[in-house]
Amino acid sequence: MRIVFMGAPQFAVPALERLISGEHTVVAIYTQPDKPAGRGRMPSFPPLKRVALEHGLEVRQVESFAKADAVASRAEISPDVIVVAAFGQILPPRVLAVPPFGCINLHPSLLPRHRGPTPIPASILAGDEWTGVSIMLLDEGVDSGPILAQRRV
Repeated sequence: MRIVFMGAPQFAVPALERLISGEHTVVAIYTQPDKPAGRGRMPSFPPLKRVALEHGLEVRQVESFAKADAVASRAEISPDVIVVAAFGQILPPRVLAVPPFGCINLHPSLLPRHRGPTPIPASILAGDEWTGVSIMLLDEGVDSGPILAQRRV
């Protein structure tokens, strides 16, 4: 199976590493553009980019999928599935339609609780005794697709 992986922060790294060591082929990584960091404002890689480069994977840094060329380049890769972990962008319908097996999202909360971009701080601030991770099929909403699996911790 051909996989495109999308993510940026450290949270996404273990999932990518597991996919790399598995039986499927990771054909490309999509991550956020490098950003200035620190006092010197030097460009800093997203953690996912560092791991992808260490494994010789193709890295594509996309600011937005609103541009048609970014979507066209995805179709050229022909992924069977897209795996998303903390990518930071809502995928438009034309991207969701590219892989025949859909787009799977790794979300750090027990959905439907704490949808959106900051579920870990939301869980802490809410005083939740339990949290976890959800694996879901992406749809056009925000963390609203069918839940495929959950693990409570």
